[in-house]
Amino acid sequence: MVENNGVIASATGQFARRTLFKGGTAAAAVVVLSPGTAHAASAVFRHGVASGDPLPGAVILWTRVSVADDATPGSGLGAPATVHWEISANESFAGISASGTVTTTADTDHTVKVDATGLAPATDYFYRFTALGETSPVGRTRTAPANDSDVERLRLGLVSCSNWEAGWFGSYRHLAARTDLDAVVHLGDYLYEYGRGKYTGRSGAVRAHEPANEIVTLADYRTRHGQYKTDPDLMALHASVPFICTWDDHESADNSWREGSENHDPAVHGPWSARRAASAQAYLEWMPVRATRTGTEVQIYRRLRFGTLAELSMLDLRSYRDHEAGPGAGWRNADDPARTITGRAQMDWLTAGLTSSPAQWKLIGNSVMVAPLVFPPLEPATTQAITEALGIPQGGLTVNGDQWDGYTADRRTLFRTIADNEVGDVVFLTGDIHTSWAADLPLNAADYPGGPTVGAEFVIPSVSSSSVGDLLKMPPRTTSVPAEEAIKAANHHLRYTELDSHGFGVLEVTPAQAQMDWFYVADVTDPATGVRHGVSFAVPAGGRIEPRPTPLH
Repeated sequence: MVENNGVIASATGQFARRTLFKGGTAAAAVVVLSPGTAHAASAVFRHGVASGDPLPGAVILWTRVSVADDATPGSGLGAPATVHWEISANESFAGISASGTVTTTADTDHTVKVDATGLAPATDYFYRFTALGETSPVGRTRTAPANDSDVERLRLGLVSCSNWEAGWFGSYRHLAARTDLDAVVHLGDYLYEYGRGKYTGRSGAVRAHEPANEIVTLADYRTRHGQYKTDPDLMALHASVPFICTWDDHESADNSWREGSENHDPAVHGPWSARRAASAQAYLEWMPVRATRTGTEVQIYRRLRFGTLAELSMLDLRSYRDHEAGPGAGWRNADDPARTITGRAQMDWLTAGLTSSPAQWKLIGNSVMVAPLVFPPLEPATTQAITEALGIPQGGLTVNGDQWDGYTADRRTLFRTIADNEVGDVVFLTGDIHTSWAADLPLNAADYPGGPTVGAEFVIPSVSSSSVGDLLKMPPRTTSVPAEEAIKAANHHLRYTELDSHGFGVLEVTPAQAQMDWFYVADVTDPATGVRHGVSFAVPAGGRIEPRPTPLH
């Protein structure tokens, strides 16, 4: 199936993993190395291949065809191209499991999205595309287990916040070197919208954004997506494992909400609705995600099942939210029951799914932190007067109103639904804040650890975007350490925080527990950076977060 403007049209249709792309400039050919083979890919497929959203019998396949040297992403140039695709359980493609032919044009920026159906559950597949007389690199993917199957283990890579100018994507390279992942979950900020040099890392820009301006138009967003897809480490990861993605704010503009963004000036940038539509269209063209469209509305919140072991609900917390609460008297808005971060339809969908899921583990792909991060967590029985006098939300003074802390009514609804329906084994997987956290989720933070909890949250660091340590411009693990201890002292449910390092997470889910391991790269300004294991925490089935001395292998 090929997707046009975000709508997928019908077409019929053993990770022996290691695919390394060497190269990465937009005009260069790419060399792909896989076990026992080497393929030289022409510049026709200079943006690589990708897969995503695995189902028991289907998976999205993606590529882009460069039909001419001047038909660059966002150019609007280039003739239509006929593209043949095929997927096989054999690396030699001796037997074809599904195949088809689609036509791509400048209307979709010459991207190709195929929903390859008729596949077997829990099966490793190889796929490739052919166009203009050339064959693409070979990608690997994997379908999900059958919904009713007993699954002993699910292992996911988790990433977020990859800023091209702030650093190299070493986290992607180290994830691509693993041979044990069922999928990679990208929790948002896959790219950044800023103009050249406007948001860089500790050492300034390590490479320059294209286009040079802040991206606003459809052509701009397409150009920026195309640039990110030339990163060799990102290309390698996409080719080795399926992605499950949601967007956060920087795929459109910083601190975006339903009707605008902190960095969007209608007098300068034009209507927010036009910019938001342009960013969404480019995202759906360039990312291997399933989406549904009703008129002009695009829905990307969705669920994926992994047998009876786990169900993953991917949220969209940008398209439907109200403007965030602000300092001073505006903090009162955080408690307003009329305000929402999810939108009513998505909240109904989320709570209904949690209370009816047949899977043991309920995983939630969540772009902004849900655990309370407040100073201090106040006793509800004694805070009404303080709240009314000072405008401090009942849960405490919110550090970041862009998180669920700025939408406490929605969080209470969600947490109370989990508690009242005795929904067990709920784990939120979160990105956004460029730092690492492990948290129990109490119904009332001031009562922790004596009161009930409704689940746990694991927050992963950024791939490259500036951390707190970067912004302080102090040596790592110096100034930030006492800050971490002060945060945990004021918020007892926060079991771990690390404010300096960049990296990724690996989540292993078994019937006994859900364990997150944090991995940290040494230097995002070094394209060959090494990686180290940071820490391991796990949630036992039916329990609360505990540290683990043994990392995942």
